[in-house]
Amino acid sequence: MTNREQREKYAEFARVLARQVGEFLLPLSGKTDYREKRPGDVVTKADEEAQSLIFDEIRRHFPETGLLGEENAPNSDWDRGLCWVVDPIDGTRNFIAGLPSFSVSIGLFQDGEPLVGVVHDPFLSETFSAIRGEGTWKNGAQIQKSRTTSLDRSLLVSSFPPKVRPDEPELLRFNRVVQRASMRRLGSAALNLCYVACGRLDGYWASTLNIWDIAAGMLIADEAGCVIQNFQGDRFRIGDAEFCVTATPELAAELLPLLSIG
Repeated sequence: MTNREQREKYAEFARVLARQVGEFLLPLSGKTDYREKRPGDVVTKADEEAQSLIFDEIRRHFPETGLLGEENAPNSDWDRGLCWVVDPIDGTRNFIAGLPSFSVSIGLFQDGEPLVGVVHDPFLSETFSAIRGEGTWKNGAQIQKSRTTSLDRSLLVSSFPPKVRPDEPELLRFNRVVQRASMRRLGSAALNLCYVACGRLDGYWASTLNIWDIAAGMLIADEAGCVIQNFQGDRFRIGDAEFCVTATPELAAELLPLLSIG
């Protein structure tokens, strides 16, 4: 296990790096072409360049650590030893359109457990970060989740797959929840998790995301004291397909039955 001084070193490195990458990306938002990796899932040259910037800096400072990224991921052994898990642009569709809701996500895992998480929003100049066991911050200040306990008073967010079929379970879940709560779809999973952590949102669920989408944000939400479960109400583990994050246990108890299908 890394000691506290080492964890702080990793966290500060990730915060500085995420901000540097954000500065590189911000002028390109709304001004870039893209291609489809698969139906509905797009990538830009900026995604690939940003990931290269991140990987080059990690290799220069911490050559002994592993790397896993959304674009051309070189390492599948993210659950062995120390491994950085990176999403260079979380919210690529927003980035392409020039919508101010995308982020740079950098997480560090140790033997499959999140150790450090950093999510940077270039538009708002907000950097969310967490170190396991030591809390969560936004631009250096401690953040606090909401105290919302009622679904009827909540503001929630969800993520859909790139292409939604008419019989998609997420449509049924959304229809159930939207009758009780105010709903949003913002386009960046990492920011969704940070917004629950800091009280802007009361809850978030998804069922089709990859590890790099949530690697950093999930630790930030966890360290903020959010309730993180799978749809059966069990403890969520990185790698599970489905998760529900809420500000309070009471809100989770109302939301989870609406997410359970079958």
